Amino acid sequence: MTNRFIRTCAVISAVTILFCGMSPAASYQYIRSGHQGDVKTTPIAGTAMMGGGSDLDVAFAWLCHKANGGDFLILRAHGGDDYNAYVNGLCKANSVATLIIPDRESAQDPAVADIIRHAEAVFIAGGDQANYIHFWKGTPVQDAINADIAAGKPVGGTSAGLAVQGEFLYGALNDPADAELHSKDALSDPFHNQVTVVTGFLKIPHLDNLITDSHFAKRDRMGRTLVFLARIIADGMAKNPREIAVDEKSAVLVESDGKATVIGSGKGAYFLRPKHAPEVCKENVPLEFHDVSVYHVATGGHFDLNTWTGDGGSSYSLTVEKGVVHSTAPENAIY
Repeated sequence: MTNRFIRTCAVISAVTILFCGMSPAASYQYIRSGHQGDVKTTPIAGTAMMGGGSDLDVAFAWLCHKANGGDFLILRAHGGDDYNAYVNGLCKANSVATLIIPDRESAQDPAVADIIRHAEAVFIAGGDQANYIHFWKGTPVQDAINADIAAGKPVGGTSAGLAVQGEFLYGALNDPADAELHSKDALSDPFHNQVTVVTGFLKIPHLDNLITDSHFAKRDRMGRTLVFLARIIADGMAKNPREIAVDEKSAVLVESDGKATVIGSGKGAYFLRPKHAPEVCKENVPLEFHDVSVYHVATGGHFDLNTWTGDGGSSYSLTVEKGVVHSTAPENAIY
């Protein structure tokens, strides 16, 4: 290996195959554990929406079951193959592999899209969703993921991998290194430089016309989520957008019919829907946004994305006045 090129390689052991494509400076990496040969199974559609923090065995086992003994693929822009051993311990899969796609040049490689299309389950790891947008959007990688989804293969993601699942997504395109957009900054100025809402990445059934968020209650993201919804309306992206926000250590498992179950030890999931457009959504002016309905579902509860109704949860409304969030829940609780 030189400083200028990563050369094609194949390092083979009983359980692991490592392939490195050839390209200047950076390249994709494919680290595969299990059988070398491809297998074709009949997967079952579904979407695992994980809020970040500790990984949830039940959510990964759910994806494995839906892969039906096929090939389980983890996608990421940076990092290593840590997930391989973890998922292998939960799955009866033909293989478990990690595909690291660190730039647009790698995403244009036909071999990368081919790997994705041969998977029976796809999981998008956490990290920085801006990398997924910068590196993968508008490339064969995006096309291949959407082709898998359209073919009825299960898909999942955690943290940044959850953030990219909805039709609308917080792109984090202008976030400084290691600095996220905070609710107080977004509420005081809905056109803050870091408020970047993107569309047109993934096409997942039942997740159209909505935006997703992760680490929700843990990182106090309700305020910024309300700004995202307000901007989607104010910018003309949609008249009636919705939101699925998942807390750390929680997950929403969506079946092919749109019915979801909430699992995990976190605070669960929050399903938001504005009743009308924001009253004030202007640059350098605190947000004014009234009557946003919230349905909070804790572990064991359910929610139907078709009817936008749930059971085992609690309903309340939120209003933003001069950039301050008020709630109809007891003690003005917003989570």
